[in-house]
Amino acid sequence: MKMIMSASQDAVSAYKLVRNLQKRFIDKLDNLSAEIGENKKFEEVTWLRDEGIHGGGSRFESRDSELFNTASVNVSQVHYDEMSEKNLQSATAISTIIHPKNPHVASIHIHISLTELKDNNSYWRVMADLNPSIVNEDDKKIFNNALKDLSADTYEEGTLQGDKYFNIPALKRDRGVSHFYLENYKTADKEQDYNFANNFGTGIIDTYIDIISNAFQKRKSFSVDEMQQQLDYHTLYMFQVLTLDRGTTSGLLIHNQNDIGIMGSLPTYINKRLLQSWAEKVVNPQNELVKNLVSVINDEGIIDGDTKEKLAQVVRTHYKKYPQALKMQASGNSIPSTVNNHKLSI
Repeated sequence: MKMIMSASQDAVSAYKLVRNLQKRFIDKLDNLSAEIGENKKFEEVTWLRDEGIHGGGSRFESRDSELFNTASVNVSQVHYDEMSEKNLQSATAISTIIHPKNPHVASIHIHISLTELKDNNSYWRVMADLNPSIVNEDDKKIFNNALKDLSADTYEEGTLQGDKYFNIPALKRDRGVSHFYLENYKTADKEQDYNFANNFGTGIIDTYIDIISNAFQKRKSFSVDEMQQQLDYHTLYMFQVLTLDRGTTSGLLIHNQNDIGIMGSLPTYINKRLLQSWAEKVVNPQNELVKNLVSVINDEGIIDGDTKEKLAQVVRTHYKKYPQALKMQASGNSIPSTVNNHKLSI
């Protein structure tokens, strides 16, 4: 991947941070596969933005089908150094979702990114949420305590924003049981902000590995009913990602060069009939979006690479047709200007 050649030191440092977090997570997941799984390492897939002229990314995908339903740890860095008309200077991120195969082992979503604008403004985005198909109160407590320790004086703000962002009004439910989300985060001390992002990422990765290591070894048996609970929860997860998640939608609207990577958070199977039933629960025009999503999924509910590309196009087409519907998407206390940052400055 082409690195930023005329970047600020902040962008270079941010890239080092997210790559180190990616390696830390992958190494620990590979160790789990070697110890209790199929001993199959995550494999790297790369993509380029405009043939590498404006950066690109690297994602590691799971190959251990005994431990993981699907899992992806993505790092990206895009930049517009030579394009003075763009608002964005650089955007550097790690975004990861792990969906274990065992319904008693919780999924995790983590996102940490630094955005730099041409006006020299910069800010961090820090997210982490625990997503169990079947809630285990001990796991939830461990994760919440880790969030509290790692976030310090940002805990109240982060959990309030997280609870708001991951709420699904149409279903009167939340995605996940523990949420943390800081948008446009910065203080007067850039070094302190960097250390916060790094320590938070490191700590939450290690906490999750501890949680699932214990769960894999102690919760080995599960029933058909519990597998159905997981399938239904994975359907809820996909519903939230494709109808509410601003990060996913923004990525799809900005370009079409990494659709599989952007859709890497989607589980391998969903309950198509359940998803279809939710079309009547959302307001116009989002009911049309849900119906169109359902139309490209086969009757078995398989979410493979081809289906991910079709789903990406459905989302992209919908918001180009109904740009006003972007206001219906999730937000914390502020709405990120991701799409506008990639457009021409005014």
